[in-house]
Amino acid sequence: MIITQTPLRIGLVGGGTDLPGYYREHGGRVLNAAIDKYVYVVVKQRFDDEIYVNYSRKEIVSRVEDLEHELVREAMHMTGVRSGVEITTLADIPSAGSGLGSSSSVTVGLLHALFAYQGRQVTAEELADRACAIEIDRCRKPIGKQDQYAAAFGGLCDLHFGPGDAVGVEQIDLPRADWRKLQDELMLFFTGITRSADTILGEQNANVGSKLSQLGQLRDLAGEAADGLRGGDLSALGTALRKSWEAKRSLASGVSNQQIDEAVDAALSAGASGAKVTGAGGGGFLLVSCPLEHQQAVRARLAGMKELPIKLERLGSRIIFNVHRDIWS
Repeated sequence: MIITQTPLRIGLVGGGTDLPGYYREHGGRVLNAAIDKYVYVVVKQRFDDEIYVNYSRKEIVSRVEDLEHELVREAMHMTGVRSGVEITTLADIPSAGSGLGSSSSVTVGLLHALFAYQGRQVTAEELADRACAIEIDRCRKPIGKQDQYAAAFGGLCDLHFGPGDAVGVEQIDLPRADWRKLQDELMLFFTGITRSADTILGEQNANVGSKLSQLGQLRDLAGEAADGLRGGDLSALGTALRKSWEAKRSLASGVSNQQIDEAVDAALSAGASGAKVTGAGGGGFLLVSCPLEHQQAVRARLAGMKELPIKLERLGSRIIFNVHRDIWS
C-alpha cells in the first residue's frame, strides 16, 4: 500500500501567463504558494486482477482503458500499472471548482503513488512535467502549468515559463519571521460558487492575442512581488494582488461577477491590501492579503462567506506511507 499527500495551492500573481498560447512566445511568470490543505491518494494491491477506483463514485473494471476517471486512466497508462490495484482519492477541500488546483494535485499525487508502487522514485520536476503531459496533452484540458509545479514542489514558488517550453522553478526561502508574517496576512473565503474552469480558460486561451497588454502586466507584477518578497518587502504582495486583479478580471467574461466584485471591494474598503479570486475565477475562493489589525473588519464585511484558515506548506507531494509485501508469501 502506498499513500501520497499532495498540497493544494493558491495562485498569487501572474495566473494566465502560464497558458502555452502566451508563454511560448512571450514568456510567463507566476508566483504561487502551496497551502496546508491536501489531496491524498491511496494505491493498494489487490488479490485479483480487477481495478477498483474510489472517488466521488466507485468504478470496478477489468481493463485500464475502461476507466471513466481520465486522470487515473492516463496515470496508470503512463506508469505501467495495468491491473490488480485499488486506487482511492481523498481531499481536504471538495475538488469541483475550488480554484485551488485540486485536479493537478490529484494528478501529481496519482503519479507519485503509482510510480512508488512500481518501485520507482521520481523527482518533483518529473512529477510536474508528467502531470502537465497528462492534463494538457492527453486530456486536452485548456489549462496552464502552474498548478502541477506548485503541487510537486510545494513552498513559495517563483515559476518561469518559456519562451518556448522551458520551465524554471525558483523557490523563495523567506526568513522564518517573514514567512510567518506573510502566512498570517493571507486569508481565504469561500464564495459559495463552484464552477468548471475549462470554459473560462478556454475563453482566455482564445483571447490571448487581444490581451497581450494585460498578460504582460500580470507577468511583470509576479516578478515585482517575487523580488519584493526576496528583498524583505512583504507589502509588495498585497500591492501586486490589488493591481493584478484589475488585469485578471479583463481576461475573460466569466472571471468575475457582481458578487465577486462586491466582495473584493468590501475587503479592500475594510483595510485589506489586496484581494482576488483564486484559480481561473468565476467562483471558488477569494484570496485576501490583509494586515492583522484589519482582519476582524474584513471578516465582518465578508460575514456571508465561510473562512478557510490556511498556512503555507513548504513541502510538495510526498509519500507518507509505503508498505511493499508479496501477497503470495
